Amino acid sequence: MHDQVMWTHDAPAPMVAVPVGAVGAAGVPEALRGQLTVDVIHDGDVLPRAFLVDGADKPIPKRVFYGAYIEERDWGASLVAERIAARLGLGHYHRVTTARCLLDFGRFPGVTGPSATHLRRFAINHPFSQILSWPQRRHLLEAHYDAISAEMDHAVRGRLLKIAVHTYDRMNPSGTERPQVSLVSRALGYQLESQMPVGVFDPLFPDILAEFTADRLLMDRISLTLQKEGVPVAHNYPYLLPEGSVEVRHQVWCFFDWLQSRFEEHAPDTAGDPAFALVWDLLKDTNLRSAAADSLRSFLHMFRHAPAGSERLFMAAERAYRRIERFLHADDGEVLARYRADPLRPMAFGIEIRKDLVWEFDENGHPLTPAPERALAVADLIADAILVYLYEDRPARLRHPGALRAAPWRPEAGGPGAHR
Repeated sequence: MHDQVMWTHDAPAPMVAVPVGAVGAAGVPEALRGQLTVDVIHDGDVLPRAFLVDGADKPIPKRVFYGAYIEERDWGASLVAERIAARLGLGHYHRVTTARCLLDFGRFPGVTGPSATHLRRFAINHPFSQILSWPQRRHLLEAHYDAISAEMDHAVRGRLLKIAVHTYDRMNPSGTERPQVSLVSRALGYQLESQMPVGVFDPLFPDILAEFTADRLLMDRISLTLQKEGVPVAHNYPYLLPEGSVEVRHQVWCFFDWLQSRFEEHAPDTAGDPAFALVWDLLKDTNLRSAAADSLRSFLHMFRHAPAGSERLFMAAERAYRRIERFLHADDGEVLARYRADPLRPMAFGIEIRKDLVWEFDENGHPLTPAPERALAVADLIADAILVYLYEDRPARLRHPGALRAAPWRPEAGGPGAHR
């Protein structure tokens, strides 16, 4: 069986770059080399011994967490990610090694309660969220969550496209079967309310940017390629991107990074100003790990008192925030329109592949062995679709960005089916 866990004092880094050899001749276009990244955050198999004891330093029995380890792990995701990275000629993919049952980097930092729903959990997962002591929880976030965050920042900063590979269960809780592949590029909060949830990210983040985190043409190209080969595909089903997902956080961070560069071109006197630096740190605190950012957020949006001794700095930061706000909304939103139309606007999306497609399980749901033939076949189709998008679809879109914004359709011109 391939369900072994690595229990070790000398654990590997929480996130590593896994080298891969090139497969196939094409790879991504030369102009886009270094602009794509592939990652897997839920296929980790490492449980450091420091977290296998409780607050009283007593060993945690394997039976307490082993079921969660089996259930939470994205079996086979690394197989698919490795092949996609190889076909695209990327040289490596990024993998979180920490087991998801201990820490989920796809959620906001915090402690998950036993009754939390799948999309409303925090990073420290049940049952460890109930067993670990307060110092252990802090250590886990600092040594793993923050370390993964730093590596992820290095992996995706300045990249055009971030591709996250996941695997999910065959069946829904209702007993219905899930599609073999699902492409996820839409934020949960936007789906439910047509806006981002209040109090998660800063209100300066435009809600419309959460509608889709990647080019819909790319999603449709992947879907078409898979379905032509008999692989059923869903979009944003059976779940969407939670606000704590890396893909949504990535979109928020990238927008504010872009906005800062444009704002400082417009107002170079603000670069290096402590008040503006404090505001930019707040806007880009998408991991919600900064106490200073949280304090300023509370001051600006909840009208709470500034920390003692910081009153003048916070008042200056409030003026800086309003100046950035005016810049963003000037000229009827021209700045936002420029960002949405920017051909280098960063994209990120998740690929969910059914676990039974890439891994063999026994009748009780226990993992047995990989299914590399099926895993590589699906990965090849996904990589082929991405390459077609990069070589054909994307250049065509850049040549004709306004092709669908011509004169409105008129009934007398013929409707659907008029030219069959």
